[in-house]
Amino acid sequence: MNIDIKHIAKLARLHIEDDQLEKFESEMQNIVDMVEKMPDIEDEMTLDPSNPMRLREDKAVQDKFTRQELMQNAPQVKAGCLVVPKTVE
Repeated sequence: MNIDIKHIAKLARLHIEDDQLEKFESEMQNIVDMVEKMPDIEDEMTLDPSNPMRLREDKAVQDKFTRQELMQNAPQVKAGCLVVPKTVE
């Protein structure tokens, strides 16, 4: 695989000196090689085969706080909405 460090640097808006290109290319190739050697991960996390990790199911909590309770913490409220500073002129 040929890695074009100049193109990557351009996309990332980085300035890389010409004498550093070879160094970065070999380092990037080492990273790609390492990632290609990584094993595929199955559905179940098995870092420790004797104790597999299972992810919990997400459960949404409904109506834990009222709107009024949440708005008490806001620095400024207008017509039931949060007021935020203007960011675009």
